[in-house]
Amino acid sequence: MPSDAVHSLLCPVCRQALGYGTGEVPTLKCPAGHSFDAARQGYFNFLVGKGTAFEADSADMVAARSDFLSHGHYDELALVIADTAAPALAAAKPAVLDAGTGTGHYLRAILDRFPAAAIGLDISKFALRRAARLNPDVINIVCDVWQPLPLTDRSVDVVTVVFAPRNPAEFSRVLRPGGRLIVVTPRPGHLAEVAGTTGMLGLEAAKEERLAASMNGAFSELSTRELDLDLSLPAADVVNLALMGPAGHHLDRTALPELLASLPARTRVSARFRITAFEPRPWLLNS
Repeated sequence: MPSDAVHSLLCPVCRQALGYGTGEVPTLKCPAGHSFDAARQGYFNFLVGKGTAFEADSADMVAARSDFLSHGHYDELALVIADTAAPALAAAKPAVLDAGTGTGHYLRAILDRFPAAAIGLDISKFALRRAARLNPDVINIVCDVWQPLPLTDRSVDVVTVVFAPRNPAEFSRVLRPGGRLIVVTPRPGHLAEVAGTTGMLGLEAAKEERLAASMNGAFSELSTRELDLDLSLPAADVVNLALMGPAGHHLDRTALPELLASLPARTRVSARFRITAFEPRPWLLNS
């Protein structure tokens, strides 16, 4: 059971501090008596009340993502994310929040280089089952990032958001002075060679402009890096690409074997990413 990160956790019901409970099952408990037992797979569920209105990634989607990432196709992206986080993790006892952690793949790359207390949030219990196995030293929580985050003010040094929803006001609240928010988004042309064949969703128009506008009130941009990966993918990983992203919610699973049979043995694919680092605006840190 991880220890350091628990000091920054808040109860999702009453917003009081959480601590470890006693007993055979790992438990998080607040002074008001609200208690959250760890699932057998090692994560905690903080969805209370009506839960979330958003559709969580399914078991099939998560399995496809895990399989694809395990083959190393996006390892260079993971290293760039870790490099981008490095300046904010030099302090004593650093802490990381991975919002939309998925299977925990990118957070693992950071922690392998910079030991830190860490919390991973996602709305998919299927993703967090895998994240808890990969990152047993992390507190993994089922949580809707559009709700108030279950963390105290100024409690983390880095927030990472890799292909996941963003809550700028809450990210700014939980970041310490000198901390940074790292956002990874696809760029135009990302996976274009296979998007039509696999039924993947195209990028929204003016996505970059909307990212900048959404961050403008709470954050200033520190740096932007573009990363292009030229991949040669086996047919099975092309299918994984289709299934692991947002299109996976809508794809006809019965058509996947036919899609797999129709693909060449290997397909060249261009993955295009933008990695942007932001810092909270100074007046918000003092508020």
